[in-house]
Amino acid sequence: MYQFSRAIYRELAPQITEAPSGASTASNHAAVLRACEAVVTRLATDRHYFARPARTLFCDIRNYFPMSAQSHVHQVVCRYVECAERYITEHPLEGYAAVSGAPPRCRATTRKGAACQRVPLAHNGYCPSHQHLAETEDRELAA
Repeated sequence: MYQFSRAIYRELAPQITEAPSGASTASNHAAVLRACEAVVTRLATDRHYFARPARTLFCDIRNYFPMSAQSHVHQVVCRYVECAERYITEHPLEGYAAVSGAPPRCRATTRKGAACQRVPLAHNGYCPSHQHLAETEDRELAA
């Protein structure tokens, strides 16, 4: 999964502005890379609750680029985040495991309040026992 964040960084790295005097020369580059990795991590682990990942990443890194490069930065971010979203949609279990190192867990909680430990279905993040929760989410979104 980190190949997406690294690809964003590699394409944008030449345009990152210099750090202010007294700061490490790599601090702006490190901040952009951290922001890219944070968005990809959240996209892989919490995609159902991450409404606008491209917008979030662009807002996080736009201060590290000159005004003349903002349009290019936005295009690059949107293109790669869309690719990452497509990959996660097609391979949700692999994407989660690549970032977290553990298999994904169902988004529901048990009657005792503990997190469900079953592996979820790929399309909605709930295990077969908690599919009824996905159906109620769909109805709430439609209303």
